[in-house]
Amino acid sequence: MTNYELLGLGENATDEEIAAAYKALKAKYSEERWQEGEAGSHAARMLEKIDVAYEEIMRERRETSRDAEGKNAFDDVADLIRAGDLAGAQEKLDAFNERPAEWHYLQSVVFYKKNWINESKKQLEIAIQLDGANAKYKEAYEKLRARANYREQTGGAENVNPNPIPEEQMGGNTCANCANVCYSIMCVNCLFNFCCSCCR
Repeated sequence: MTNYELLGLGENATDEEIAAAYKALKAKYSEERWQEGEAGSHAARMLEKIDVAYEEIMRERRETSRDAEGKNAFDDVADLIRAGDLAGAQEKLDAFNERPAEWHYLQSVVFYKKNWINESKKQLEIAIQLDGANAKYKEAYEKLRARANYREQTGGAENVNPNPIPEEQMGGNTCANCANVCYSIMCVNCLFNFCCSCCR
């Protein structure tokens, strides 16, 4: 018998209906438990069961509601980032009581938009620690790490060629290292601009 069935309800019952059914059953069994013999024992057992059933139902509903609100709130933060409202996005992030992996990912995006590359990288590391199976976080981290390494090598100037091509090669082969770095920079920009479907 499910928790809902113990209260004589279906899973689509409202919170008010659940509370009313619980209150009625609690009153019924509270009175019957004083009866002699098996009837009193049965009522006492039912009191314990309906208490547990009610608490479990309401806890599950609170968790479901919180998860839904969290997802909606994360969507709101992502929308603000897309609109360029970093202050609004940060305000919403600061208002979260719980900070799961997605929170740290979005905080990383805000820091990236502010060009705080190291801080962005740290937030992605936390996101990966909390949800190591998330491919979006891993991909963003690898590309961001490549960009951070390149910035260190070039002193922060991303448009500087770290390996200038000798004059005799101009018009010939392209510097593979430069091409890879440029690709990484474009990809991390793409990830943090939410232009890829995998980042939404």
